[in-house]
Amino acid sequence: MQEIAGKRRRFGYRRIGVLLERKGMIMNHKKLYRLYREEGLSVKRRRGRKRARGTRTPMPEAARPNARWSLDFLSDSFGASRKFRILAVIDDCCRENLCLMADTSISGSRVARELDALVRVYGKPGCIVSDNGTEFTSRAILKWADQNDVPWHYIDPGKPQQNAFIESFNGSLRDELLNEEIFDTLNDARRKLALWRYDYNAVRPHSSLGNQTPLQARRALEQFEGSAPGALAQTETHDYQNQTRRLSL
Repeated sequence: MQEIAGKRRRFGYRRIGVLLERKGMIMNHKKLYRLYREEGLSVKRRRGRKRARGTRTPMPEAARPNARWSLDFLSDSFGASRKFRILAVIDDCCRENLCLMADTSISGSRVARELDALVRVYGKPGCIVSDNGTEFTSRAILKWADQNDVPWHYIDPGKPQQNAFIESFNGSLRDELLNEEIFDTLNDARRKLALWRYDYNAVRPHSSLGNQTPLQARRALEQFEGSAPGALAQTETHDYQNQTRRLSL
């Protein structure tokens, strides 16, 4: 049923039932509807302009590292009020900030390149969550998600609470760094973002993690599952700082 709904995204349960019958899977309409609702496959009514819809399958829980990444943009300024943007990527399970990339302009193609770099370091995520911003619904991102077989979930317009983890992270970043610092140049902003990112991941206690750091939480979960990738099996601080600098600057 999920396979059919993924290919036929505007089909309701009746048409899906017909296709299932053609495959030899016959059930009464009440059972079919119950399973259809339990799988979260209901077709939403379209309103307003056309948007990328993403996958129809329910958003998986962030029960392990790399199960779900969240993306969002923030804005600030440097110098004589020149604007720049920040791409933030976090792992929803261990709250680790995977990327803080700053530039005066960030296109969908640039986001795709950053995701490629993150996949090489951390492995491929189970799914990605974002809003319906133009960068995240661009052809470059849709092509990247399709080629990498990564489900992309778009939250409903005007409902940032559906992406609560990245919204909480954005609040911490703005409160602890962006509202506290004055950036002279773009390079100055990148340097301060990299330093803050290291502190956030390796030093700052997180109450949602039992006052562990995101790095400690990731290592504990990976040791428990016995599936720590080689790229993350690092304990020396300077290695992590070098990794942080390569991804953030």
